[in-house]
Amino acid sequence: MTKPQPQPTANPAPPVASTPAPAPAQPQPAPPAPAPDYNFSNIQFDFNSSVLRTDAIQYLDHVAGEMRKDASVTFKLNGYASLEGTAEHNMILSADRANAVNQYLTDAGIDGSRLSTKGYGVKHPIASNATEAGREKNRRVEIVLNR
Repeated sequence: MTKPQPQPTANPAPPVASTPAPAPAQPQPAPPAPAPDYNFSNIQFDFNSSVLRTDAIQYLDHVAGEMRKDASVTFKLNGYASLEGTAEHNMILSADRANAVNQYLTDAGIDGSRLSTKGYGVKHPIASNATEAGREKNRRVEIVLNR
């Protein structure tokens, strides 16, 4: 008589681990705003004038936009004049130029406490006063980041 063969027993399948449902997608944070660019060009003025030119007004709108990016930053508005005229007149004119830029920026919403103004007259020329082209470059306001 033959011995009955043992019947194979089925191995129970290992329990299937349940995978959790994926977490709902989180919205991606907005990319950070670009850092302010405080490398401003000089604001130029016409001879014997503290009136902002049209090109200066357009540029100051850009300047105000950059300044709005960080309300903790302060700036110096340094006014200058070319060599024509008396020293006293040029000191007043250079201060008037700095004040004109200050007024425009405060009218554009920049807190005036962030801005300081000073007129330097003919001190610190950036070009020779011997030529008209040089004198034009010296009729300016520099916007300087306080450090």
